[in-house]
Parts: sequence; structure tokens; C-alpha cells
Amino acid sequence: MQFDLRERIDSSPMTRYQWGAIAICGLLNVLDGFDVLVMAFTAQSVSQEWDLSGSVVGLLLSAGLFGMAAGSLFLAPWADTIGRRAMILLCLALASTGMLLSAVSQNAMQLGLLRALTGVGIGGILASSNVIASEYASNRWRGLAVSLNSTGYAVGATLGGIIAVVLQNSLGWRSVFLFGGLCTAAIIPVVYARLPESIDFLLVRRPANALDRINAFAQRAGQPRLDELPAPRAAATADAGFAMRVLLSPQRRRSTLLVWFAFFMAMFGFYFVTSWTPKLLVEAGMSANQGVTGGVLLNLGGIFGATLLGALSARFALKRVLIAYMAIAGVLLVVFVPATASIVIAFGLGALIGVFANGCIAGLYALTPSVYSPAVRATGVGWGIGIGRVGAIASPIVAGALLDRDWSPTQLYILVAASFVLAGLAVSRLRFEKTGVDATADAPLTTH
Repeated sequence: MQFDLRERIDSSPMTRYQWGAIAICGLLNVLDGFDVLVMAFTAQSVSQEWDLSGSVVGLLLSAGLFGMAAGSLFLAPWADTIGRRAMILLCLALASTGMLLSAVSQNAMQLGLLRALTGVGIGGILASSNVIASEYASNRWRGLAVSLNSTGYAVGATLGGIIAVVLQNSLGWRSVFLFGGLCTAAIIPVVYARLPESIDFLLVRRPANALDRINAFAQRAGQPRLDELPAPRAAATADAGFAMRVLLSPQRRRSTLLVWFAFFMAMFGFYFVTSWTPKLLVEAGMSANQGVTGGVLLNLGGIFGATLLGALSARFALKRVLIAYMAIAGVLLVVFVPATASIVIAFGLGALIGVFANGCIAGLYALTPSVYSPAVRATGVGWGIGIGRVGAIASPIVAGALLDRDWSPTQLYILVAASFVLAGLAVSRLRFEKTGVDATADAPLTTH
């Protein structure tokens, strides 16, 4: 039987099997939230045991982000060659090894290198998991699928903090890394058994048994079987071998640079908000406990932000929803510090900032696969996330330098508000591929 399976997936109702694959991708994103903050949760205990200086602790806190940037930039693109699922399995092995060995590290140098190794694995996972979540969703539910996937970050950050406190109080800081490593290792057989390979990868790259693997998915997703693989698209075949050259080709350079700029500015703002809000709330006059509470509310708001964005994108254009999110985040950040005169209003605004700031990141994850053809999609998403991680690394450094120059919390939040607005302007100028995953980014994500 001859038909376009990609179009059938895009226009057909979602099946339980497809939602199950997306749920696994969401579980993988929980690792991101846990891994980003596990060092922050254990930094005080590690510093006391090894008598570390503040600068060394800062390097330990940044090592994971450096690793994630490297994984997204240099490892994730190989998913376009070996497969998204294969890349996820490889990176899970790296991340679990890094976490488990961190639990027995003997000095700051060892821990820093292992944090970087863990970050490389997580960076490679994120690009592939977001691509798979996007490709296995229908047009109507693609925004929700990828947004739910991204919600895993906030869930991992929130649960990770609770788990870290309990484990450290009873078993010490090493138990937190051991727990994370065991959980990561436990996901490997789940991915191996239950996560299918990307259909777009199988159609474009045509590895061994591609037809059988495609038909196995088609049967479980309620689609007819293919008698033979469709004729390859010449453009897609050419793209596969020249990923970075394709991303920066005259036809795609503009969109690629806009994606990079949007990711950099959005993650710069997001990591500033999540990292500095507790401290800056204290600077603005709140107590230490109230500052921590504000930080927790940001993470809790983030859980709902990505889900809300996905639900809205099922009715409205994802691109327009994302631009609105970025504009609203900017407005909320401008009024946040002046609102700290009222604890209730400040906490309410903090939760809303969490909703919209986290939704901005989820929206970029959902939108970016539509910018690129299937043959270079993992490379495009990986580089977008990697450039965003550079923004995440730069954020605390820039904020610290400006604080040393006597910038006020209000001025810092206005700067970060501008970063979200600039990201929104970049998104507004994006153009989308018409092959592979259908962007439908300038129209509501509804079925054809």
C-alpha cells in the first residue's frame, strides 16, 4: 500500500502508543531538571566536606551546564546519523555513569569532570527526545506533546529538591548522586523496550530493516502497513551528509541564526530568574525563608506553564502563543521587584513568572523542529539548545558582574525582561520547513 505515512501521522487522532512514547520523552526531561539542580542542592555539603572556596563551588555549579552545552552542540548532531533512539541510549549510559561515579568522587576536580560528563549525556538526550516527541505527535497535539515533554524539567527540579533534602539529612550528599545515577540507569531498559525510533529518521536515512521497523510502528499506531519504502526525496538525502553546512546555507542561515538568538536570550532570562530570584528577593527586603519560597513558587509555576502553552497551541498558532508568552514574561519581570512591598502579590507574580518563563523554553523546544527538514532536525535542535546553554552559563556571570557594579534588583529584572522581548522578536521572524514535521506554526495546530 502506498501513502504518505508522515501525513497520516500528522492528520490522524493520537493513539495510546504515541502518547506512551511522548511520556517516556517527558521522563527523560525530568533528568534535566534534576541534573541541573543536584549540584545546587548539595553544594553546601560538598563545600563543607572538602573545605572549598566560593570560586571552586562556582565552577562545580557551572560544570554541568558546560557539559550540557557541549552535548547539545557536538554529540546531539550525530543523532541525524545513528538515530534519535540510539543517541538517547548512548547518552543515558554516559549520564548514569557520570552520576554514579560522582557519588564516589574524592575531590573537587573529579566531581567537576564527572559533572561535565553527566552534562554531555543530558545535552545529547534533550535534543533527541524533543525531536521524537515532536515527530510522533499529530499536527493538532504537537505543541501539547512537546510542552508536556518540557514540563519534565520543572517536575525534576521540584521533586529533586525535596528528594535531595531527605537524602542529605539521612545519608549525606553522595546519596543524592547515587539516587540520580540509579534512576537514570533504570530508564535505559524502558527506552530500549518501549521508545520507537524516529519515523522521519527511518524514512530519510533508511538503516537496516527500516521498512520492518516502520511497519511495526504503523501497526501499533493504527496505521496501514507500507509495501515498500517511498522514493527518497533528493533534497532530504543531500541534507543528511552536510548537517551544519545545511543549517548555515543561504536558504536556512537566517532562520538558524534567529533560532540561536531566541534560545540564547530566552535561556539567559530563564536561568537568571531561577538562579537569582531567591537571593534578589532578600536584597529587595524579604527574609531568607521568603526568598526560598519565591524560588519554589517559580518552579511550581513552571510545571503549569508548559502544559498551558501546549493546550493553547492546540487551538491557536504555536508561534503566536510563544510570542505572547515572551511578551507577558517581560511585563511581569518589570513589575516584579516593585511588587515585593506586598508578599502576597510578589508570590503571586513569582508563580506567574514561573508559568511564562518556563513556557517560553517549552515553546522553543516545540517550535524549533519545524524549522528544519528531517535529515538535519536533531542537529538544528541540538545546536539551538546548545547555544541556549551558553546563554544559561553567561546569565549568572553577567548578573554577578552587574551586582558588583551596584545594579539594583529592579535594574537586573528590567534587563532580563528585555531578553525575553528580544527572543520574542526573533521568533516572530522565523520561517519554517514544509517537509517532515509540518510546522503549521503560523496557523492553529489543528488536523487537516
